[in-house]
Parts: sequence; structure tokens; C-alpha cells
Amino acid sequence: MEETLKILVVNNDEVDRMAVIVALTQADSYIELHEVSEINKALIALRSSKFDCILINNCLTDQDGLNSIHKLHSSEIKVPLVIISDQGNEQIAVELIKAGATDYIPKSKLSSETLVQTLRSAIRLYRAETEAASANQKLKESYEQLLHQNQELEKQRQQIQLQNLKLLEASRLKSQFLATISHELRTPMNAIIGFSQILLRPKFAQLTNQQTDMVERILNNGKHLLMLLNEVLDFSKLESGNLEIKPEIFDLSTIVNKTVEEIRSLAEAKKLSLELKIDLQNKLIFNDPVRVHQILINLLSNAVKFTENGGICVKVKETPGNQVTISIEDTGIGISPGDFEHIFEAFRQVDQGISRKYPGTGLGLAIIDSLVKTMGGKIFLESQLDVGSIFTIELPRKVILSPNSSFNFGGDGLYYSTNNHLPSTSIFSKYFMEYPNLKP
Repeated sequence: MEETLKILVVNNDEVDRMAVIVALTQADSYIELHEVSEINKALIALRSSKFDCILINNCLTDQDGLNSIHKLHSSEIKVPLVIISDQGNEQIAVELIKAGATDYIPKSKLSSETLVQTLRSAIRLYRAETEAASANQKLKESYEQLLHQNQELEKQRQQIQLQNLKLLEASRLKSQFLATISHELRTPMNAIIGFSQILLRPKFAQLTNQQTDMVERILNNGKHLLMLLNEVLDFSKLESGNLEIKPEIFDLSTIVNKTVEEIRSLAEAKKLSLELKIDLQNKLIFNDPVRVHQILINLLSNAVKFTENGGICVKVKETPGNQVTISIEDTGIGISPGDFEHIFEAFRQVDQGISRKYPGTGLGLAIIDSLVKTMGGKIFLESQLDVGSIFTIELPRKVILSPNSSFNFGGDGLYYSTNNHLPSTSIFSKYFMEYPNLKP
């Protein structure tokens, strides 16, 4: 059903006004008409009721068309305006449209059909312009809101950036402090360990059994403390990116055997079995033997520490992609799946309490994780509470060196550094002739 339009006719000429009303009545049954004779009465009617359109005669006695439009606009009455004028001058139409009229009808062209069509077109145009203006206003408000939000976000970004800089500086100072204090403490600790070892030599001192026991405790605790200091120092170097990898060609089975034998006495003291299974066709790899030993000693120490019954098994084998894997399986307390994502974080331990059963800095696994990644390898964890854990290290058979890396040839093999000039290609060719599969 077509919408019924409420039209206000403003015309001081009784004959003209009646002619317009008759024309509108005859032309369209969906028009509700209201009539007044002057603009001031129109303002009163507009304040008390809502109209869809105003039809104004341009030759009112109290106001002409332009003044009528201005008066309506100054009263903040927003209704589409259609002007009827006795003059057919196009310039008048332009002035009326500029002043705010929606449309213009010369009286000479006035007819029922033209009048209704003009009114409905004016209403549609006015509504479209109003909706567009409303949309533009909403867009403007949204833009201003987004602009304000962007300004707030920029302030927050700057604050976060400043906080990050402060955190980075604090982290740098922390790492520098850890490195300094660890280095300073290692000197007297080495002296304590050295003098303890001297005191335990029969030719230097004749100690009673009680004295020997006390010196051995000093020695063992000194070694333990030195190990903790070394962990802190390594961690600070890893954080600052100053830990060097010194790769060389070595027999992996020899390093693994040596490490397992170092730990065997600890396992036997807890009555734990310690097995070693090596399945390698080629036992030589190109990596850092010192760091490989460090990784193994940490993992095996943890396995012994967290295992009360059963045993530990070390498996070494080759995997596709020129990789070697080392797995350490234990029947210890296990790790909850919820702790998997945190277990390799620095200073993180499953038991965080001060009176925890298992002591340590919480740096061991963090250092292992960083070392393995530095070597281009990966570390995997499988564990179940009260069943045990499996830590698997996957390392490339030959470590990938950066283009700026260089080698030093020493008595124990080939060492890698990032601070020296690269030797000639002929040196590499000669050195790797015996190990074509390991050529980096």
C-alpha cells in the first residue's frame, strides 16, 4: 500500500490555494492536506505537527519565497520545501534551490499530475539527502572515534615500546650481572676445590678419617656449587648471544660412553640400572663435543635425580635427513602435560617451593634447549606422571655454520669461531678428505 503523505499548503491567495488543494485531491488519494495563509501560521503548525512536505507560494504578503525558506531554516524545521512561483525565470529557481528549497514549480506549468509528481520526488530526494547526511555524520563520528582510538593506541604503543626498552635494558644488566658474579665466584671456588683435592692427597697431608670426610664434603659441595655457577654463566652467555660453538669432527659414541660412565656411580648409589644402546653405522659427527657432553650430563643428571626406582636407558641412533638422535629414558616421577610448555623456561621447575625435594637452579633444561637450537637441532619430550620421561635430542650430523664463521686448527681438532678470518679453501679440502660426508 502506498504511503499517505501529509502536506502543508502555505498560500495567501484563497483562489490559488483552493486550486492547489483541488488538484492534489483529484490527483492522489494518498495525500492528507493542511492549509494556512501565511508563513508565521505555518511555523506554528509545523511546531505542533509533523509534515512530509511544505508547498509554499512565492508571493506571500508577509514574506517572499527566499525569506520564507530562511525563516523556516532559522527555526530549525527540517521539512522538504516546494515553491510555487508566478515567475518562470530559471534564475529564481536557482536562487530558491540554493537557499534550501527542494524543488520549484512555475505556476504556469502547474497541473495535478505535475504537482503530485514534484511533491513525491521532492520527498524522496529530501529523505535520500537526509539519510546520506545522517550516514556521513555517522561516518564522521566513526572516523573521529577511530582517530581518537588510534591516538590512544599510539600512546599505548609508545608506552609499551618504552617499557620494552626498559625491560631489555634490565635484562641486559641482569645478564651482565650474572656473568660478572658467576665469573668472580668461580675463581675462589676453583681455589677451594683445588686445595681440597691437594688435602686429600696422602703425600701432602695425613688426615684422620673424620678430617678426610669433612674435606671430601667440602670438595663435593664445591664441585656442585661450581656446576651451578657454570650454569648461570652459560645461561647469561646464551641470553646475550656470546656463547660460542666450537665444532670439530669427533666420535659420538666415545662422548656418549664417557658421559654415561661419569654418571654411573650416581645411578649405582641409588640402585638404578643404567643401560646404553648405540646403533650407528658412522660414529663421526661434526659438532661441538664439549656442548654435546654438557647436554648429556645435564639430561642424565636430571634422570638420576628424579628417578627413585627402576633405571635409565640411553639410546643413540641414526635418523633420516643426515641426523642423529640421542634419547634418555627414565622411570622417574614424570612430568604433567600441563607443564610441558613451561619445562624449558629459565628458572622454571615443576616444584617451585623453597623447601622442594629436588634442588637446582632451574636453568639446566633452558640451557639444553638453547644449546640444541644453537646447534641446529631439536629437543622432544614425552612424559607421564609416575611412569617416567623420555628426552630426545635430534642433532644434524654436521652443524650448519654461518658465512662469517671461521675455524681454528688446534691440537684437539678443528675449532669454530666468529671473530677470526676464514682460512683458505685448500685447508678445508685437505682436512675433510678423510671425512667426505662431514664436509660442511
